[in-house]
Amino acid sequence: MITRRILLAAAPLAGCTASTAAPTVPATASLPPPVPQGAAPPEYEAVTSVSFERFVDGVKTEGRRRGLSATMLNTAFAGIRPNQRVIALDRRQAEGGMQWEEYRDRIMVSPTRVQNGRRNYAENAELLRRIEARFNVSPRVIVAIWGVETNFGGNTGGFKVVEALSTLAWEGRRASYFRTELFAALKILDDGHIRNDRMLGSWAGAMGQPQFMPTNFERLAVDFDGDGRRDIWDSRPDALASIANYFQRNGWRRNEPWGLAVTPPSGFSAAGADTAMRPMREFSRMGFRTEAGGPLPDGPEAQVVLPNRGSGQVFLGHHNLRVIRRYNSPVNYGLSVGLLSDRVA
Repeated sequence: MITRRILLAAAPLAGCTASTAAPTVPATASLPPPVPQGAAPPEYEAVTSVSFERFVDGVKTEGRRRGLSATMLNTAFAGIRPNQRVIALDRRQAEGGMQWEEYRDRIMVSPTRVQNGRRNYAENAELLRRIEARFNVSPRVIVAIWGVETNFGGNTGGFKVVEALSTLAWEGRRASYFRTELFAALKILDDGHIRNDRMLGSWAGAMGQPQFMPTNFERLAVDFDGDGRRDIWDSRPDALASIANYFQRNGWRRNEPWGLAVTPPSGFSAAGADTAMRPMREFSRMGFRTEAGGPLPDGPEAQVVLPNRGSGQVFLGHHNLRVIRRYNSPVNYGLSVGLLSDRVA
Protein backbone atom coordinates (compact mmCIF):
# COMPACT_ATOMS: atom_id res chain seq x y z
CA MET A 1 0.00 0.00 0.00
CA ILE A 2 -2.68 3.49 -0.21
CA THR A 3 -1.55 6.21 -2.48
CA ARG A 4 1.89 6.26 -0.86
CA ARG A 5 3.07 3.04 -2.47
CA ILE A 6 3.93 2.12 -5.99
CA LEU A 7 3.93 -1.47 -7.19
CA LEU A 8 7.28 -2.74 -6.03
CA ALA A 9 9.43 -5.70 -6.83
CA ALA A 10 11.74 -5.48 -3.84
CA ALA A 11 9.17 -5.11 -1.11
CA PRO A 12 8.59 -4.14 1.59
CA LEU A 13 11.77 -2.07 1.38
CA ALA A 14 10.68 -0.71 -1.95
CA GLY A 15 8.28 1.63 -0.24
CA CYS A 16 5.53 1.43 2.27
CA THR A 17 2.69 2.20 1.87
CA ALA A 18 2.80 3.81 4.83
CA SER A 19 4.90 4.40 2.04
CA THR A 20 3.63 3.70 -1.74
CA ALA A 21 1.83 0.90 -3.68
CA ALA A 22 2.12 -2.72 -3.16
CA PRO A 23 5.00 -5.07 -2.91
CA THR A 24 4.37 -8.76 -3.10
CA VAL A 25 7.97 -9.90 -2.77
CA PRO A 26 9.35 -9.39 0.74
CA ALA A 27 12.46 -7.58 1.84
CA THR A 28 14.41 -10.81 2.12
CA ALA A 29 13.88 -11.73 -1.53
CA SER A 30 16.75 -11.42 -3.97
CA LEU A 31 17.00 -8.20 -5.91
CA PRO A 32 17.72 -8.14 -9.65
CA PRO A 33 21.43 -8.08 -10.55
CA PRO A 34 22.87 -4.58 -10.25
CA VAL A 35 23.36 -2.41 -13.30
CA PRO A 36 27.11 -1.80 -13.87
CA GLN A 37 28.22 1.68 -12.88
CA GLY A 38 27.68 4.02 -15.81
CA ALA A 39 25.52 1.58 -17.77
CA ALA A 40 22.05 2.66 -18.84
CA PRO A 41 18.89 0.56 -18.43
CA PRO A 42 16.71 0.14 -21.53
CA GLU A 43 15.09 3.38 -22.71
CA TYR A 44 17.17 5.33 -20.20
CA GLU A 45 18.33 8.01 -22.63
CA ALA A 46 14.85 8.62 -24.00
CA VAL A 47 13.17 9.36 -20.68
CA THR A 48 14.37 12.90 -20.05
CA SER A 49 16.20 15.55 -22.05
CA VAL A 50 17.19 17.69 -19.06
CA SER A 51 20.59 17.09 -17.50
CA PHE A 52 20.59 15.91 -13.92
CA GLU A 53 22.64 18.93 -12.87
CA ARG A 54 20.08 21.29 -14.38
CA PHE A 55 17.29 19.35 -12.71
CA VAL A 56 19.00 19.67 -9.32
CA ASP A 57 19.57 23.40 -9.83
CA GLY A 58 15.85 23.77 -10.53
CA VAL A 59 14.91 21.86 -7.39
CA LYS A 60 17.22 24.04 -5.30
CA THR A 61 15.75 27.20 -6.78
CA GLU A 62 12.21 26.04 -6.11
CA GLY A 63 13.20 24.88 -2.64
CA ARG A 64 14.50 28.34 -1.73
CA ARG A 65 11.24 29.85 -3.02
CA ARG A 66 9.40 27.47 -0.69
CA GLY A 67 11.44 28.76 2.22
CA LEU A 68 13.84 25.85 2.58
CA SER A 69 17.30 26.59 3.90
CA ALA A 70 19.98 27.08 1.26
CA THR A 71 22.49 25.40 3.58
CA MET A 72 20.27 22.35 3.92
CA LEU A 73 19.69 22.19 0.17
CA ASN A 74 23.40 22.36 -0.57
CA THR A 75 24.12 19.64 1.98
CA ALA A 76 21.30 17.39 0.78
CA PHE A 77 22.41 17.54 -2.84
CA ALA A 78 26.16 17.46 -2.28
CA GLY A 79 27.71 14.70 -4.37
CA ILE A 80 24.47 13.07 -5.52
CA ARG A 81 24.09 11.72 -9.03
CA PRO A 82 21.54 9.67 -10.95
CA ASN A 83 21.39 6.29 -9.25
CA GLN A 84 21.39 3.65 -11.97
CA ARG A 85 20.33 0.97 -9.52
CA VAL A 86 17.21 2.94 -8.64
CA ILE A 87 16.29 3.31 -12.31
CA ALA A 88 16.87 -0.38 -12.94
CA LEU A 89 14.66 -1.40 -10.03
CA ASP A 90 11.93 1.03 -11.09
CA ARG A 91 11.89 -0.44 -14.61
CA ARG A 92 11.80 -4.03 -13.38
CA GLN A 93 9.06 -3.73 -10.79
CA ALA A 94 6.29 -6.29 -11.17
CA GLU A 95 3.89 -8.43 -9.20
CA GLY A 96 5.82 -11.28 -7.65
CA GLY A 97 4.97 -14.71 -8.98
CA MET A 98 5.50 -16.55 -5.70
CA GLN A 99 2.78 -18.97 -4.66
CA TRP A 100 0.78 -17.90 -1.60
CA GLU A 101 1.89 -20.85 0.51
CA GLU A 102 5.58 -20.23 -0.14
CA TYR A 103 5.22 -16.50 0.41
CA ARG A 104 3.38 -17.15 3.67
CA ASP A 105 5.51 -19.93 5.14
CA ARG A 106 9.01 -19.23 3.82
CA ILE A 107 8.99 -15.44 3.90
CA MET A 108 6.28 -13.49 5.68
CA VAL A 109 5.19 -15.84 8.47
CA SER A 110 8.31 -17.96 8.66
CA PRO A 111 9.27 -19.60 11.98
CA THR A 112 12.17 -17.16 12.29
CA ARG A 113 9.95 -14.12 11.80
CA VAL A 114 7.40 -15.44 14.28
CA GLN A 115 10.14 -16.11 16.85
CA ASN A 116 11.64 -12.65 16.36
CA GLY A 117 8.18 -11.14 16.54
CA ARG A 118 7.48 -12.76 19.88
CA ARG A 119 10.81 -11.61 21.26
CA ASN A 120 10.29 -8.03 20.08
CA TYR A 121 6.72 -8.02 21.38
CA ALA A 122 7.92 -9.09 24.81
CA GLU A 123 10.90 -6.72 24.89
CA ASN A 124 8.70 -3.74 23.97
CA ALA A 125 5.60 -4.69 25.97
CA GLU A 126 5.54 -1.56 28.12
CA LEU A 127 6.06 0.76 25.15
CA LEU A 128 3.40 -1.06 23.15
CA ARG A 129 0.93 -0.73 26.04
CA ARG A 130 1.46 3.04 26.10
CA ILE A 131 1.03 3.27 22.33
CA GLU A 132 -2.16 1.21 22.47
CA ALA A 133 -3.54 3.45 25.21
CA ARG A 134 -3.05 6.50 23.03
CA PHE A 135 -4.01 5.17 19.59
CA ASN A 136 -6.38 2.25 20.34
CA VAL A 137 -4.52 0.02 17.88
CA SER A 138 -3.56 -3.58 18.63
CA PRO A 139 0.13 -4.01 19.54
CA ARG A 140 0.05 -7.27 17.62
CA VAL A 141 -0.61 -5.60 14.28
CA ILE A 142 1.97 -2.89 15.04
CA VAL A 143 4.63 -5.55 15.64
CA ALA A 144 3.53 -7.52 12.56
CA ILE A 145 3.84 -4.47 10.29
CA TRP A 146 7.21 -3.65 11.83
CA GLY A 147 8.31 -7.20 11.16
CA VAL A 148 7.25 -7.51 7.53
CA GLU A 149 8.28 -4.00 6.51
CA THR A 150 11.80 -3.86 7.95
CA ASN A 151 12.43 -7.07 9.91
CA PHE A 152 11.77 -5.26 13.19
CA GLY A 153 13.92 -2.28 12.21
CA GLY A 154 16.88 -4.37 11.08
CA ASN A 155 16.58 -3.70 7.35
CA THR A 156 15.36 -0.19 6.63
CA GLY A 157 17.11 0.30 3.30
CA GLY A 158 20.48 1.61 2.23
CA PHE A 159 19.60 4.17 -0.43
CA LYS A 160 20.06 7.89 0.16
CA VAL A 161 16.47 9.09 0.08
CA VAL A 162 17.19 12.44 -1.57
CA GLU A 163 19.30 10.79 -4.25
CA ALA A 164 16.73 8.06 -4.92
CA LEU A 165 13.81 10.49 -5.14
CA SER A 166 15.81 12.95 -7.23
CA THR A 167 16.68 10.15 -9.64
CA LEU A 168 13.05 9.09 -10.00
CA ALA A 169 11.74 12.66 -10.26
CA TRP A 170 14.35 13.49 -12.93
CA GLU A 171 14.05 10.20 -14.81
CA GLY A 172 10.57 11.28 -15.79
CA ARG A 173 8.25 8.30 -15.88
CA ARG A 174 6.43 9.42 -12.71
CA ALA A 175 8.10 12.77 -12.29
CA SER A 176 5.23 14.62 -10.63
CA TYR A 177 4.69 11.99 -7.93
CA PHE A 178 8.35 11.68 -7.02
CA ARG A 179 8.98 15.43 -7.20
CA THR A 180 6.27 15.89 -4.56
CA GLU A 181 7.92 13.22 -2.42
CA LEU A 182 11.33 14.84 -2.91
CA PHE A 183 10.19 18.22 -1.58
CA ALA A 184 8.50 16.48 1.35
CA ALA A 185 11.82 14.76 2.13
CA LEU A 186 13.69 18.06 1.95
CA LYS A 187 11.17 19.60 4.35
CA ILE A 188 11.84 16.77 6.82
CA LEU A 189 15.55 17.59 6.67
CA ASP A 190 14.91 21.31 6.98
CA ASP A 191 12.76 20.74 10.07
CA GLY A 192 15.60 18.81 11.71
CA HIS A 193 13.84 15.48 12.22
CA ILE A 194 16.82 13.52 10.85
CA ARG A 195 20.34 14.28 9.65
CA ASN A 196 21.00 14.08 5.93
CA ASP A 197 23.46 11.20 6.34
CA ARG A 198 20.87 9.21 8.32
CA MET A 199 18.00 9.75 5.84
CA LEU A 200 18.23 6.32 4.27
CA GLY A 201 15.46 4.19 2.84
CA SER A 202 14.30 2.05 -0.04
CA TRP A 203 15.07 2.65 -3.70
CA ALA A 204 11.59 4.22 -4.03
CA GLY A 205 12.09 6.59 -1.10
CA ALA A 206 10.24 4.74 1.68
CA MET A 207 11.89 5.62 4.95
CA GLY A 208 12.70 4.31 8.37
CA GLN A 209 11.33 1.42 10.38
CA PRO A 210 7.70 1.91 9.20
CA GLN A 211 8.78 2.55 5.55
CA PHE A 212 6.79 5.78 5.22
CA MET A 213 6.99 7.80 2.05
CA PRO A 214 7.89 11.43 2.87
CA THR A 215 4.38 12.78 2.32
CA ASN A 216 3.04 10.17 4.74
CA PHE A 217 5.71 11.18 7.21
CA GLU A 218 4.36 14.74 7.04
CA ARG A 219 0.83 13.58 7.85
CA LEU A 220 1.36 10.61 10.13
CA ALA A 221 4.76 10.42 11.80
CA VAL A 222 4.65 10.92 15.58
CA ASP A 223 7.09 12.28 18.16
CA PHE A 224 6.25 9.73 20.84
CA ASP A 225 9.46 10.01 22.84
CA GLY A 226 8.95 13.77 23.28
CA ASP A 227 12.36 14.94 22.04
CA GLY A 228 10.90 17.39 19.53
CA ARG A 229 11.77 15.28 16.48
CA ARG A 230 9.76 12.68 14.61
CA ASP A 231 12.53 10.14 14.15
CA ILE A 232 11.20 6.98 12.49
CA TRP A 233 14.75 5.81 11.76
CA ASP A 234 16.41 5.55 15.16
CA SER A 235 13.64 6.11 17.73
CA ARG A 236 11.66 2.95 18.35
CA PRO A 237 8.89 4.84 20.22
CA ASP A 238 8.47 7.24 17.29
CA ALA A 239 8.54 4.45 14.71
CA LEU A 240 6.02 2.17 16.41
CA ALA A 241 3.69 5.01 17.41
CA SER A 242 3.76 6.26 13.83
CA ILE A 243 2.57 2.85 12.62
CA ALA A 244 -0.21 3.00 15.21
CA ASN A 245 -1.18 6.50 14.11
CA TYR A 246 -1.38 5.32 10.51
CA PHE A 247 -3.80 2.57 11.52
CA GLN A 248 -5.87 4.81 13.74
CA ARG A 249 -6.22 7.42 11.00
CA ASN A 250 -7.29 4.71 8.55
CA GLY A 251 -10.12 3.38 10.68
CA TRP A 252 -8.73 0.56 12.84
CA ARG A 253 -11.42 -0.81 15.14
CA ARG A 254 -10.14 -1.63 18.59
CA ASN A 255 -10.76 -5.14 19.94
CA GLU A 256 -12.03 -6.42 16.60
CA PRO A 257 -10.27 -9.31 14.81
CA TRP A 258 -8.86 -9.01 11.31
CA GLY A 259 -10.14 -12.39 10.10
CA LEU A 260 -9.40 -16.10 10.12
CA ALA A 261 -8.70 -19.07 7.88
CA VAL A 262 -11.77 -21.24 7.31
CA THR A 263 -12.92 -24.48 5.73
CA PRO A 264 -15.61 -23.67 3.13
CA PRO A 265 -18.73 -25.77 2.67
CA SER A 266 -18.93 -28.62 0.20
CA GLY A 267 -19.37 -27.35 -3.33
CA PHE A 268 -17.62 -24.02 -2.66
CA SER A 269 -16.06 -22.59 -5.82
CA ALA A 270 -13.31 -20.01 -5.59
CA ALA A 271 -14.07 -18.86 -9.13
CA GLY A 272 -17.61 -17.89 -8.21
CA ALA A 273 -17.10 -16.90 -4.59
CA ASP A 274 -19.46 -14.22 -3.27
CA THR A 275 -17.36 -11.57 -1.50
CA ALA A 276 -20.23 -9.59 0.01
CA MET A 277 -19.97 -8.61 3.68
CA ARG A 278 -22.20 -10.83 5.83
CA PRO A 279 -22.74 -11.53 9.54
CA MET A 280 -20.65 -14.43 10.82
CA ARG A 281 -23.80 -16.37 11.67
CA GLU A 282 -24.71 -16.41 7.97
CA PHE A 283 -21.39 -17.98 7.11
CA SER A 284 -22.07 -20.57 9.82
CA ARG A 285 -25.47 -21.34 8.30
CA MET A 286 -23.83 -21.70 4.87
CA GLY A 287 -21.53 -24.39 6.28
CA PHE A 288 -18.28 -22.53 6.83
CA ARG A 289 -16.16 -23.84 9.70
CA THR A 290 -12.83 -22.90 11.21
CA GLU A 291 -9.80 -24.36 9.45
CA ALA A 292 -9.59 -26.95 12.24
CA GLY A 293 -13.22 -27.91 11.64
CA GLY A 294 -14.84 -26.18 14.60
CA PRO A 295 -17.73 -23.70 14.69
CA LEU A 296 -17.02 -20.14 13.60
CA PRO A 297 -16.53 -17.62 16.40
CA ASP A 298 -18.96 -14.77 16.80
CA GLY A 299 -17.68 -11.49 15.46
CA PRO A 300 -18.21 -8.52 13.16
CA GLU A 301 -19.31 -8.84 9.56
CA ALA A 302 -16.89 -10.57 7.24
CA GLN A 303 -16.35 -11.43 3.59
CA VAL A 304 -14.69 -14.29 1.74
CA VAL A 305 -11.05 -13.46 0.95
CA LEU A 306 -8.93 -15.63 -1.33
CA PRO A 307 -5.13 -15.39 -1.57
CA ASN A 308 -3.61 -14.70 -4.96
CA ARG A 309 -1.81 -17.70 -6.47
CA GLY A 310 -3.08 -19.91 -3.66
CA SER A 311 -3.82 -23.60 -3.59
CA GLY A 312 -7.20 -23.48 -1.93
CA GLN A 313 -6.86 -21.71 1.41
CA VAL A 314 -9.90 -19.56 2.20
CA PHE A 315 -10.29 -16.72 4.70
CA LEU A 316 -13.07 -14.66 6.17
CA GLY A 317 -11.85 -11.08 6.48
CA HIS A 318 -13.29 -8.37 8.72
CA HIS A 319 -13.05 -4.59 8.46
CA ASN A 320 -9.59 -4.53 10.05
CA LEU A 321 -8.14 -6.61 7.20
CA ARG A 322 -9.17 -3.78 4.89
CA VAL A 323 -7.31 -1.37 7.16
CA ILE A 324 -4.18 -3.52 7.01
CA ARG A 325 -4.41 -3.43 3.22
CA ARG A 326 -4.48 0.37 3.28
CA TYR A 327 -0.91 0.14 4.55
CA ASN A 328 -0.02 -2.04 1.56
CA SER A 329 -2.74 -3.17 -0.80
CA PRO A 330 -1.97 -6.72 -2.06
CA VAL A 331 -4.25 -9.30 -0.51
CA ASN A 332 -1.37 -11.68 0.26
CA TYR A 333 0.41 -8.93 2.18
CA GLY A 334 -2.69 -8.20 4.24
CA LEU A 335 -3.33 -11.86 5.04
CA SER A 336 0.30 -12.38 6.00
CA VAL A 337 0.28 -9.43 8.38
CA GLY A 338 -2.92 -10.74 9.93
CA LEU A 339 -1.50 -14.23 10.41
CA LEU A 340 1.76 -12.90 11.84
CA SER A 341 -0.16 -10.64 14.23
CA ASP A 342 -1.98 -13.73 15.55
CA ARG A 343 1.28 -15.51 16.27
CA VAL A 344 3.51 -12.82 17.81
CA ALA A 345 1.70 -12.70 21.15
